[in-house]
Amino acid sequence: MAKQLDYHTIREIFSRFQAAEPEPKGELEHVNVYTLVVAVALSAQATDAGVNKATRALFKIADSPQKMLDLGEEGVTEHIKTIGLFRQKAKNVIKLSRILVEDYDGKVPNSRAALQSLPGVGRKTANVVLNMWWHQPAQAVDTHIFRVGNRSGIAPGKDVDAVERAVEDNIPADFQLHAHHWLILHGRYHCKARKPLCGTCLIRDLCMFEDKNL
Repeated sequence: MAKQLDYHTIREIFSRFQAAEPEPKGELEHVNVYTLVVAVALSAQATDAGVNKATRALFKIADSPQKMLDLGEEGVTEHIKTIGLFRQKAKNVIKLSRILVEDYDGKVPNSRAALQSLPGVGRKTANVVLNMWWHQPAQAVDTHIFRVGNRSGIAPGKDVDAVERAVEDNIPADFQLHAHHWLILHGRYHCKARKPLCGTCLIRDLCMFEDKNL
């Protein structure tokens, strides 16, 4: 775990991220907030590309909680069987769809607590939805952010909750809205787990990682 970087260094890091990609976007495909919730829930222990491949046809016929219920668990399972843990995820999609229909008039609630009450929706999923759909500065810490935060010193922490707090506490407010997307994309395409691309990294001169792959 690297030492926590200071304010000025973090501001310079995110200024560079912003200059390179002013409006970073999540890579999960969706057509509305409901399909975003489903896509993010399905993405646990799966790649965004794999989820997108599975959900393109699914969301064409089931883009609302009621339509998903009409499709049924077997129908959902058939569409998502290429995704890891697909049977449990299909059960969760049906359960959360039923709750949305029965308790929320078919609409997705926009508080973290209400989102987390849905089957298959944890804090990370809730934060992604709050950030991507309602533009809240919620920080969804996945394996990429955990790695980048600890390697670089941007947001070190012993677990995902500690890293989430470090992101919220240390990244300047004007970068908070897009912070998690910049960090995810940096981890996915540059600060990779096995062979980080330090030689072409935007922030290599500011990063605290000692074992740089140069």
